[in-house]
Amino acid sequence: MISVTEEISLLTKQENRLHTSLDNLRGQKSKVKEHRQLEKELAMVLGKRQNLQAWAVFEIGMPVHRLNLPRLGIVKELKITPGGMGEVWVSWDGVLQIPEQPNLLQIDGAALAKIIAVGDRIEIVEGHEEAGKIFTVERLLARGAVETTDEMIFEREKWQKVEEADQKVVQTRSEDDEYSIHNGSFSQETQMVTQLTEESGSEKPDTIVTVNTTATQIEELSEDEEKERHRLELKVERAFVEAGTALRKLRDRRLYRSTHKTFEEYCSDRFGFSRRHPYRLIDAANVVENLEKFCVQFGHILPAKEFVCRPLTILRPDQQREVWQEILQETEGKHPTGKEVKSIVERLKEKPLVKASDFCTIGDPFILTRLEGAERKYNGCWAIAREHRDFTIAVDVYDGELAVKPENLNPIDLPDVRRQLPETLKRIKRLRNNAEMLDRGVYHALEGLGRQIYLTDFEDKLLTFMEQCYGIND
Repeated sequence: MISVTEEISLLTKQENRLHTSLDNLRGQKSKVKEHRQLEKELAMVLGKRQNLQAWAVFEIGMPVHRLNLPRLGIVKELKITPGGMGEVWVSWDGVLQIPEQPNLLQIDGAALAKIIAVGDRIEIVEGHEEAGKIFTVERLLARGAVETTDEMIFEREKWQKVEEADQKVVQTRSEDDEYSIHNGSFSQETQMVTQLTEESGSEKPDTIVTVNTTATQIEELSEDEEKERHRLELKVERAFVEAGTALRKLRDRRLYRSTHKTFEEYCSDRFGFSRRHPYRLIDAANVVENLEKFCVQFGHILPAKEFVCRPLTILRPDQQREVWQEILQETEGKHPTGKEVKSIVERLKEKPLVKASDFCTIGDPFILTRLEGAERKYNGCWAIAREHRDFTIAVDVYDGELAVKPENLNPIDLPDVRRQLPETLKRIKRLRNNAEMLDRGVYHALEGLGRQIYLTDFEDKLLTFMEQCYGIND
């Protein structure tokens, strides 16, 4: 079995050969298909080589974090998939391990994963407004920062670990303080009764006052139980996000095509979802992922329910962050309700509308969403921006043109898709416009292609076959 270094070397040589072959075919109109095939092979080889190079730098036990996110994890396993791609298995909660793409992870050299752990106590250093106070670590963050059980975040230079012996002293001192406070209040109350009796002139108190105290004991969780509780709480809060992310991958990669013709039919049969519910989950996952990039700014409080995200889905990403920050200020950092979020969104709608020219550029691809009335059939279809109007955007779809608002457009950021879609639109429109009468099967096929953001090899051959049948040449 060859090593990873040898595999990277072989992929580099293959990449160079493909570049040479593409250079030889460039400009030859009769070799368009061969050119496209070589481009696909090159993209695959390039992606595989970059993946392995990124994967090779990781080691088991390394502290890592996702790009632009503060949460800290530890590398537990390094695996190679049957397809030759590298996966980094990371534990984000100390228990569950999740496979991650290496190019989305960053090694965190400043994180002291072996020195500080969840449940340890830290003391805030001089110069900070909380200097001298003791906190318990709830979560490890990137670059050595920590989040405490009081939902406070301290950068690495602002805290120092309380060693085990010191922690016992702190705990004993805390217990003594509780006893002193309780004992002091009891003595004060007894002294007041005695004083009142003496002032009445009696030698003995006429009434005996009995003070009953009830101590409520809070049972501590073990370290493993704390970790398990935190893991389960995250699952409860993020269940709809994980569902939306999975549904998005199923839709975009068309993994339902072996059993169903449409994504909606698949979701209905497999999960019992209504027609709109999977799209709501996908939109909610997009909202949370957008807010998650700025979770430090929001104190790590993210929407905990799909219906809380629903009013935010009609906004641009920057507007979503603006609304979320405003609603957390109004709720004083507590989880908001869907009604509260909707109220803020309604107030935001009263602000001046965004000009279409500020939203996108001509030629940008999008997924259409939240269209109503007769245009609802285009929800989930791709579209390409064609013309800016005052506050709407004219877009090209597979069978015509629509005028939509910015909130009806979800951007597509995949480079390969952005390159392929304009060419696909051109071929579909040329077929519809140049043929005098198309077979009804062709119309159905073109409508299906209008919902796929990229063409598979078979779909490309199918489109080529229809072009040849109707004499549509390059």
